Amino acid sequence: MRFTPEQPEPVSISRRRLLQLSSLAVAGACAAQGANAFTAEASIVGAVDSAADASVRRPGLKLGLASYSFRKFDLDQTIAMTKRAALPYICLKSFHLPLDADDERIRAAAAKVRQSGLNLYACGVVTMHTEAQVQQAFHYAKTAAMEMIVAAPSAEMLSVIDKYVQQTGIRIAIHNHGPGDKHFPTPESAYEKIKGLDSRMGLCIDVGHTVRIGGDLLAATKQCADRLFDIHIKDVTEATPKGREIEAGRGVIDLVALLRLLREIQYAGVIAFEHESDPNDPLPGLCESVGYVRGVWDTLKRQ
Repeated sequence: MRFTPEQPEPVSISRRRLLQLSSLAVAGACAAQGANAFTAEASIVGAVDSAADASVRRPGLKLGLASYSFRKFDLDQTIAMTKRAALPYICLKSFHLPLDADDERIRAAAAKVRQSGLNLYACGVVTMHTEAQVQQAFHYAKTAAMEMIVAAPSAEMLSVIDKYVQQTGIRIAIHNHGPGDKHFPTPESAYEKIKGLDSRMGLCIDVGHTVRIGGDLLAATKQCADRLFDIHIKDVTEATPKGREIEAGRGVIDLVALLRLLREIQYAGVIAFEHESDPNDPLPGLCESVGYVRGVWDTLKRQ
């Protein structure tokens, strides 16, 4: 369900207007049959991808799920709810496919995800503080035919990770965890360590953690744009370590400015929702966030 205004939207988007758009998008995403809603979204994403010239990165809306959002549910339930929210891409957390699973189980689970129509593009967040953990993560991702690992490494492991990236061609996206993260609390702290390494080593910017630690989200996104492979999107109640994750549009993060910037830098990766609140009933809040982001993106396209 799409809202078509009689006149183009002004550059400044009012909160009331965004809530109107979000409500309509949420209704379309969650009231529709899951498979039909997903199929429509997948067609849109496919059209954007296929139309992109190899020499020009065109900003398209690639929405996905960080499956940590459904950590209280099994793989089958996670697949069903991801499709219900019309999210074509998924990054699997070990809750849904254990890192120590045998190869047969890994291949079977990956096949199940793909046969459902979802794009299993990554796994994570995966801890990489020892070489054994690095080796395990790359074997896991390679066996599942994933193109990327969203990782939480230590600085000491970066040279080891760089070696595995070159051997396998699997990309790494370092995830910042904000306050309390002793390794890479901010996107910039990771960027400075990897900018001289293989170009397939990049970042997954966690929007909420970046703001909670007092970082400048827009400045960090600009600085790290050439190594920005993935985004975990969310909103938070306050820009302090006490900030809690909340539905997009209800908190303090200027998601409108972020999405505008992602269009400007022609970000081509996935925007993955990591809905951390309401672990026992995450779908309503997730759908609200998805609707908000869709509404903002559609409005920005008309400007």
